[in-house]
Amino acid sequence: MTATSQHQLRLAELLGALSHALDLTEGQPKGHCIRCCWIGTRLGTHLNLTPGALSDLYYTLLLKDLGCSSNAARICQLYLADDIGFKRDFKLIDGSLPQALRFVLGHTGLEKGLAERFRAIINILKNGGEIARELIEARCHRGAEIAARMRFSPAVCDGIQNLDEHWDGSGKPQGLKDQAIPLFSQIALLAQVADVFNVSNGPQSALAEIRNRAGTWFDPDLVEAFAGLQAEPGFWSALAEERLAERVLDLEPAQAERWVDDDYLDEIAIAFAQVIDAKSSFTRGHSERVAVFTDMIAEELGFSPERRRWLNRAALLHDIGKLAISNSILDKPGKLTDEEFAAIRSHPVHSENILRSISVFSDLAPVAGGHHEKLNGKGYPRGLAGADISLETRIVTAADIFDALTADRPYRPAMQVSKAYEIMAREVGTAIDGECFKALQAALARAEAAAA
Repeated sequence: MTATSQHQLRLAELLGALSHALDLTEGQPKGHCIRCCWIGTRLGTHLNLTPGALSDLYYTLLLKDLGCSSNAARICQLYLADDIGFKRDFKLIDGSLPQALRFVLGHTGLEKGLAERFRAIINILKNGGEIARELIEARCHRGAEIAARMRFSPAVCDGIQNLDEHWDGSGKPQGLKDQAIPLFSQIALLAQVADVFNVSNGPQSALAEIRNRAGTWFDPDLVEAFAGLQAEPGFWSALAEERLAERVLDLEPAQAERWVDDDYLDEIAIAFAQVIDAKSSFTRGHSERVAVFTDMIAEELGFSPERRRWLNRAALLHDIGKLAISNSILDKPGKLTDEEFAAIRSHPVHSENILRSISVFSDLAPVAGGHHEKLNGKGYPRGLAGADISLETRIVTAADIFDALTADRPYRPAMQVSKAYEIMAREVGTAIDGECFKALQAALARAEAAAA
């Protein structure tokens, strides 16, 4: 465990690393938000924005997808589709009727029966405008809410809120037009299109797509500014560099001394827990509840306040890897196939990899990566056993299992606490550490007595 100091980590470094989790949810290749930040900040500099405006633009670009998990379950429900693949491919269409129709027919209910697929397609064709508004509003509004919680300025929040508005008023959710659309939103959407089409088909394709959308999606003057910028030597090649993330950290807005202290780090962990839990209605509040139960167990076991604080962050972020898993699997009410269960088993690996890449969270990675391991070696993903599983991991495991049992799940309703205790007691010594289980029961009993 390491102590946190405000001199150890810049805000830009932390958010740049966490943005990779947002890329997973959007089905984008690793570094999408980083590349968008490079494109958009360069464009802002080209437009001679003030240092303060450039700083706000920089964080808008890194966090543009903060609300991306909030509409995932609804996409699966409406389109009977894998939300991650859906989102990835949706970014490649321009919203014109022929493209939209082909997209709907090519992505709706492909693995369902003909009648079910037909009903879903008819519903989408009949209510497509309202469905699009609902999905985009959920995503953008939630993203702006979380950005505000993370102490970002109203300008950053507005930039995220209005990401999907279009210059001609055809965008969502408000149908803003022309200069009513915040400049940060316009730049972020253009940067997004540039990256998606560059990764898919190369620079010329990206430029052509942006030019094609001048006057509809984008301000023609902004398109011309981008056209001039992208012609500069090294603009496109920089996006393919391995050290692009370092170059993004070297951009002027990232040099502003915005350091992360312990209090701010806690707030960021809570904010990303909300991103994680928004992925499914069945996990809403799960990470924060697991953090509460974790802290109760740790306090009962005599952990120091500093150690409890550290473990609280691990509990909040233990499921961050679930952002890489489709809701068609997470919310499936029936038995999972072998392939689907393999995807579920991969989420602790994603959690560990994401946290390990962030210097201030790297020591949390083994806890997040091991929260589905069992003392008898029959857990996943590595089959660790006994002493190979740390006490901190055992605490989070007990808290996670208790919350999973006492919350609604796709395949069953929530259990009474007494029933959850019965099930957990049978797992003591195999999946659950006995001392952690006793500490959980004692802490909950004290809380209940205090409440009474």
